[in-house]
This record gives sequence, C-alpha cells and structure tokens, in this order.
Amino acid sequence: MDILVFASEQWILVTVLVSLIMLYFWNEKRRSGQSISTHEATRLINSDTAVLIDIREANEFKTGHIANAINMPYTKMKNNLSQFDVQPDKTVILVDKLGTHTAAIGRELVKAGRQVCRLEGGMSEWQNQKLPVVK
Repeated sequence: MDILVFASEQWILVTVLVSLIMLYFWNEKRRSGQSISTHEATRLINSDTAVLIDIREANEFKTGHIANAINMPYTKMKNNLSQFDVQPDKTVILVDKLGTHTAAIGRELVKAGRQVCRLEGGMSEWQNQKLPVVK
C-alpha cells in the first residue's frame, strides 16, 4: 500500500521514471536492428538480399534450422565480431532460439556498419508458423 500512496503523491516522479524506462527499451531495440516477422524474413531471403545467421549452439542448429542459414554460435560470434565479414552487401538476419540474444550481437553489427534485422520470436516462432526447417 505504501507504493500506491507514494505513486499518488509523487505522480510526476513516477511518470518520469516510467517514461525513461520506456525510452530506454525503445532505444535499445532500435539500436540493435529492426525486428522483423517470419513473413518479412522469408521475403528478404527469397529475394536474395539477406544472409541468415543462426546464433544458436551447434547441437541446437543440427536439430533443425532455416535453409541456407549460417551457424555462428553466440559465444563465438560475440568474441570474434571484428572478424565478421559475411557477404557485406547483404542485410544480416539474426536468428536464435527465442529472439532474446540477437539484440546484443545486432547492436555490435550496427556499430560495425551492417544492416541488421532480428527475427521476431526466433526459431520457435519460425517452427510455430510451420515454416520449413532443414536437419
């Protein structure tokens, strides 16, 4: 109850705090590359304007991945990002299991001057949409 009393008495401070938190998350999302749906990712892949990078571990990658995806595990890619030079003229679509780890790598790739997109929901969303996977 004390929190509600504080919030009602200090509504300006609470409003500023909530606004700053929302702004922070919006900015982080923007800096790490655009989040795209499975349909948009399919369109980019089919038009041959994107390269798909799957940042899951190799054993997860082997259980099923999107066709023509390149496996670069998150831990290895994070440490060797300066050596990342896969098809520099194409948009990079980052994929992971749930879409949670792609932001950190995306942010670094954007800093390096790459066009980056992140697959919304990762491989779980891809499979939920019943889109094809390669084993």
